[in-house]
Amino acid sequence: MIRDLVRELFEKALARGAAEGRWPAAPVAVAVEPPRDPRHGDFAVNAAMVLAKAAGRPPRELAAAIAEAVRAADEGGAIASLEVAGPGFLNVRLAPDVWFRALQEVERQGAAFGRTAVGKGKRVNVEFVSANPTGPMHVGHGRNAVTGDAVARLLDWSGHAVTREYYVNDYGEQVRTLARSVHLRYRELAGRAVEFPAQAYPGAYVVDVARALRAEVGDRWLDAPEEEWLGPIRDRAVEHVLGMIREDLAAIDIRFDLWSSEKALYRSGTVDRFLQELEAKGLVYVGTLPPPKAKKGAGAKALPAPADGDAHADGEAEVASAEPLTLFRSSRYGDEVDRPVKKADGTPTYFCADIAYHWQKRQRADALVDVLGADHGGYVPRLGAALEALGHARQDLHVVLIQMVNLTRGGEALKMGKRSGNVVWLREVIDEVGRDAARFLFLTRRADAQLDFDLELAKRQTLDNPVFYVQYGHARLASILRRAAEAGLPAPRFDLAAVRALVLPEEQELLKRVLAFPELLAGAALAYEPHRVAYFLQETIAAFHSYYTGGKRSGERVIGPDPVKTAGRLYLCWALKQVLGNALAALGVSAPERMESAAVPDED
Repeated sequence: MIRDLVRELFEKALARGAAEGRWPAAPVAVAVEPPRDPRHGDFAVNAAMVLAKAAGRPPRELAAAIAEAVRAADEGGAIASLEVAGPGFLNVRLAPDVWFRALQEVERQGAAFGRTAVGKGKRVNVEFVSANPTGPMHVGHGRNAVTGDAVARLLDWSGHAVTREYYVNDYGEQVRTLARSVHLRYRELAGRAVEFPAQAYPGAYVVDVARALRAEVGDRWLDAPEEEWLGPIRDRAVEHVLGMIREDLAAIDIRFDLWSSEKALYRSGTVDRFLQELEAKGLVYVGTLPPPKAKKGAGAKALPAPADGDAHADGEAEVASAEPLTLFRSSRYGDEVDRPVKKADGTPTYFCADIAYHWQKRQRADALVDVLGADHGGYVPRLGAALEALGHARQDLHVVLIQMVNLTRGGEALKMGKRSGNVVWLREVIDEVGRDAARFLFLTRRADAQLDFDLELAKRQTLDNPVFYVQYGHARLASILRRAAEAGLPAPRFDLAAVRALVLPEEQELLKRVLAFPELLAGAALAYEPHRVAYFLQETIAAFHSYYTGGKRSGERVIGPDPVKTAGRLYLCWALKQVLGNALAALGVSAPERMESAAVPDED
């Protein structure tokens, strides 16, 4: 990466200066960042500001001395200019040949261009979706799924060893409610009169499970006591729903390395071993749960359990209790109150199982990433407290919070689904707009910002559709390269003399965008922010369209009369196409070679 060249040059100069006693060794790594205004150079370095206090010198004075040392260390002539600016920043402008020569890396790496080793093989467990197995995935689950998958892909591109995991809540009250819903439908299919409680699951899939059950067992469980049929029906229903969820995920090209079961967590003894670990460390005690503090203007309320929607949301609300509970000392680690891990009857709470699950995951990975609904924000400190209490750093857990999706059609809010009274299933959206549109549009905003998803826009074959705009840009580059081949021009290859002809400001911007791509991916991965890649794609395509259209108007066409310029511009187009394809691959979106639409400009 170009930034590494600058950083290494400064580190070399700073180390030499420190050895000569000109200033102390740098206490922390210096920052090398692009300046806000490109007119100030390619990078701004804060070395003098980092060292000024220890050196006992004004930052600007020290910056001038550091600049002298960097120039002396720059034996290859990589730096074109080095200026002291502001309170003591060093603005660096690289020699044009640094950028031109670096373009060869795109050809050398091809489909791997953008991959880095910043993760150093660190094992990262990314748990996402984890929707309760009580029904198909709705559109909100879809945003979680796509975000989690994109985070995992970016971590893989940046050199991490990634495990994608789905936590199946097949033990709690919600799957028991699912089993009871199936049993009611089973009795109804036998001609019995039944009443459906408000909490029963109404979907058609419940009838499908009941129908299969009746074909298998006949009337055996019509009048049997609940304890006889609840477990077997629960297991059949969960298996059926998980099959639906797997199909929904496959339709949007998402697969998991590991499906973990809450039921197995109990049966394996993991929850019991975890409780023993807490007891051995003196982290639990028997006491009562005090009433939560009432908010101003409101009466006392129970502390909220996480809302329904994923496997970290089945929970029991924490309420004040005069009965003795086993409490985890989470307040010692920054939580608001101590949290119950055992109920009065001695059975583990849902929170206990959840932190036991994270305890288990942490033993399999160096870092954990949870992708959760935004309503789980208050749940995060509890998990962090538990990990810290068990000897891990809070930084070992990163939570990506997903905000709501507002589904619209032509700007009008969409509230009704075709197969349920009040839910829009993810599969309906995929079937209507396609996998690529669904994936890309879910990533066009930060995960923690609400997203407006317009079905009509997603289907539109026009440049105001973000996914069409980006894919059309890739196809346009492919078309230019095909026309060059049809004209008998050599296939684009790196040639230093040719790329040196890329002197237009627009060409300079594009080649710098190409070379910034590996760092862009690494930064998005380390920040768990795949929307950065979606922004990069849209901004880069906009820059290319502007360059291409402007070149036709000014006579500076890509394929022109000057063979050297043409060769350089065709290589730039090829490199851009490679970067766009790699960026789309990192988001799990296809990069078509051809697209036809009457709503887009002609190539000629």
